[in-house]
Amino acid sequence: MATTAIHSEQKTTLTNRIHHGDCIEIMQQMPANCIDFILTDPPYLVNYRDRTGRSIQNDVDESWLKPSMAQAYRVLKQDRVAVMFYGWTKIDAFFDAWRSAGFQPVGHIVFRKSYSSKSRFLRYQHEQAFLLAKGRPPLPKQPLGDVMDMPYSGNKLHPTQKPVQALAQLIRSFTLPDEVVLDAFCGSGSTCAAALLTGRKYIGVEMDDAYYKLASQRMQRVHQRVAARRLS
Repeated sequence: MATTAIHSEQKTTLTNRIHHGDCIEIMQQMPANCIDFILTDPPYLVNYRDRTGRSIQNDVDESWLKPSMAQAYRVLKQDRVAVMFYGWTKIDAFFDAWRSAGFQPVGHIVFRKSYSSKSRFLRYQHEQAFLLAKGRPPLPKQPLGDVMDMPYSGNKLHPTQKPVQALAQLIRSFTLPDEVVLDAFCGSGSTCAAALLTGRKYIGVEMDDAYYKLASQRMQRVHQRVAARRLS
């Protein structure tokens, strides 16, 4: 069987699914250069707990960071980009992992929030992500601003749940319809929902049992919405 046929078959079994397990192991099963865009929100390495006590797996130990970024770089197609959220207090660790993998920073995005997630020396009212390139990606025809509004998601399904609206504009900017978006730390599935609702394919990975179930149930509902929209 030709290599392209193998890649096509593997893509069919991987796409439009939330996969349960370690993202490093699951990405190792994926062909190289098979992903069109990565949009992900990994643990920030800050041992975060929300007001109700919910936490995130692997949010202290950074042993997963470099190997996961190496795999993310491997599966991303040449001359494409990734958007990765990060914790600003651990920027050295994230930057080291991205550089070691081969990513080059080509932009930085600030997501402005209307509320404070925490108050110390300052009120923390933003999230941030780096735009990372593999190779020399083409410039978008209409570049987004590097400061965007991030509406409150309500965090009903996950303690750091991102709003679909904010993610959808990134997906529209950096992909074409029917291309594949990967979220290796998919949490409640917001990236996957944004991809499907904008006419893209998705691959999500979540290792936490509870969030995997919530994300899978959520995506079932999104698939139903998309199917109903096509019939109307």
